[in-house]
Amino acid sequence: MRSFTPKTLRTATLAALLVTVPFAGAYAASTSFYGPRETGLIDQIQSVDMGIRAAMQANTIKPDEARDLRTQVAQLNRDAQRAARDGTMPATQYQQLTQQLDDVSQKLRAATGSTFLIGSGGDGGYYPNGYGPSHPNG
Repeated sequence: MRSFTPKTLRTATLAALLVTVPFAGAYAASTSFYGPRETGLIDQIQSVDMGIRAAMQANTIKPDEARDLRTQVAQLNRDAQRAARDGTMPATQYQQLTQQLDDVSQKLRAATGSTFLIGSGGDGGYYPNGYGPSHPNG
């Protein structure tokens, strides 16, 4: 049986935060100036940013990685705000922004070690879910 060390507990806490925070703004989606889809996307972007800040405070991410991820999140936030100004966002643009946000979120999980590992190790290692040996950031 594995014992919980402070590092393991910190990683588990961060993982729980990264899983639950994106749902925190669901209620606000119906009361916002933007449509529900746009508001949900903006809330998710803010949640990923909160996750990055939490990882920085817990010292589970390198400062240069955090800076790079926060830059990407800030750009996504600007793009989402611009696209949602009229209250509607084309589905293709929404999907593109969602995919970019998912990539940033996955990079955050990989950088903090809070991803689920997949693979047998037969090819030289275990990889965080979504990042294999051929992925540019893997």
